[in-house]
Amino acid sequence: MLDERLVCFGRVSHCFSSSETVPLDSARATNERNVIATKLYVGNLTYDTTSQTLQDLFGEHGEVRSAQVIMDRDTGRSKGFGFVEMSNDNGARAAINSLNGHDVGGRSLTVNEARPREPRSDSGGGRSSRY
Repeated sequence: MLDERLVCFGRVSHCFSSSETVPLDSARATNERNVIATKLYVGNLTYDTTSQTLQDLFGEHGEVRSAQVIMDRDTGRSKGFGFVEMSNDNGARAAINSLNGHDVGGRSLTVNEARPREPRSDSGGGRSSRY
């Protein structure tokens, strides 16, 4: 009987059972507990925070692949959170350790690993199913 283990490399979409061949670019991560996602959630941002501000702030802790403040499509105003993708796990860890709870603009930042988006229950179309 084979001992099937699931090994994940940074993201759920990069999981392999122990009987599968692991691509060489994913072989850098051998222990799933030591790997963290490089995409980070950043919450409790001031409304005047820009993507460039996030890029600069997180760039002090490693190479930033992308930084995005999420904007409300109706008002064009920041929703107060964003995402930063670091180029490697070490940069992501350093950013989490240094910036989670860090005061920026009078607000204490929340910085942690980004989680996959929850599936929406409504079918869209702008109508509420409550009525």
